Amino acid sequence: MAKIYETAPEREKAILVKVFLKSDDRDEAIELLDELEQLANTAGAEVVEKIYQELPAYNPATLIGKGKLDELKELAELDDVHLIIFDNELSPIQMRNLSNELQIKVLDRSGLILDIFSKNARTTEAQLEVQLAQLQYLLPRLSRMWAHISEQYGGIGTRGPGETQLESDRRVVRHHIQILKEKIQQIDRQNKEQRKQRKKMPRFALVGYTNSGKSTLMNTITNSNVLVENKLFATLSTTVRQFTLPNNKPALLSDTIGFIRNLPHHLIASFRTTLAEANESDVLLQVIDISNQNFRVMINTVNETLEEIGIKDKPMIYVFNKIDKLDSLDMLHQLQSEYPQSVFISAERGINITALLERMQNEYEKYNLTFSLFIPYSAGADVNKLYENAEILERIDDNDGTRLLIKVESRNKDRLMPIIEKYSIDMDK
Repeated sequence: MAKIYETAPEREKAILVKVFLKSDDRDEAIELLDELEQLANTAGAEVVEKIYQELPAYNPATLIGKGKLDELKELAELDDVHLIIFDNELSPIQMRNLSNELQIKVLDRSGLILDIFSKNARTTEAQLEVQLAQLQYLLPRLSRMWAHISEQYGGIGTRGPGETQLESDRRVVRHHIQILKEKIQQIDRQNKEQRKQRKKMPRFALVGYTNSGKSTLMNTITNSNVLVENKLFATLSTTVRQFTLPNNKPALLSDTIGFIRNLPHHLIASFRTTLAEANESDVLLQVIDISNQNFRVMINTVNETLEEIGIKDKPMIYVFNKIDKLDSLDMLHQLQSEYPQSVFISAERGINITALLERMQNEYEKYNLTFSLFIPYSAGADVNKLYENAEILERIDDNDGTRLLIKVESRNKDRLMPIIEKYSIDMDK
């Protein structure tokens, strides 16, 4: 009987292109091109060439200059390449013109990220969010070109919505977008009900640049087995696990989608539901890959993205991960001096995890205080004030009044202390 051997699928050959202006930072442009190579590898491409061009102004028709376009066409023919990926955001006109000129598949950074998301989306929620982002991205680009590319090439950049949607007119696609939004809103309502049940416990959320080690830290703290891969965007869905703080009180930790520079706006918008767990957490842990020389840029990217999705003014601990990969202790001591309020760990090797847990507990207690109160029905105005300035974790209406378990942020403590001192009780009695 003949043996059957499984073979890995052939990787698509790709050429990467970065176009930047003379006024831009050249080093950062080259770094972004290197990051694009990581994205391409994650998508399953074989990068055979990386080229960049510095221009005084972008070519509105094709982004790159005529000479570089001819060079790109020659390289593609020479290496039998059928995929060109631009780090830049391409307009629908530029994408159409480039595809016509090169006669091969052309993607931009957004399209590539969407393809990775489509491949990695495992839960129903993540799949719906990716489909929504894909259709919003494709809507202004709808033309027969997409169906032609899908039929002729397939593979990277053609996953997700089938060619039926791509060939449909804008009215049908907009209708499908609306259906997806309604389904996501329905899941969001269900998730909100689940989060209500968890309000009594301290809640922490991991945020950070993609591949910074969030899932590894999640596994280390909660002793769980969340998927860990050395790939960009391995985590797309929010995972919540319970763990125990040093004071033996139970708490919850959520792992969220990683961020990246130039993340498409429509993608951020589509994942607001997934990121709701971070928005409703008590304390954020921003996990930073300290072994990456660009970690400061990554910190800024995460902070800007959090602000864009409306998560700001929330307590945050900087968690510098992968200290075991630093070349010298001198560098570690320098960064500890530069970021004195941070925690430096190795999630993979379990270094300084106890110190991190203690810091998490202290940060929660500093910003969040819980009180048990019994308020007679005659003091309804005080109840209303609590609803306006505190989070009601539990409410029990008795014959004589209302029992409340409340959580108060430190900034609201002083204005509520007269009520708290007047009605404070032991809730267990």
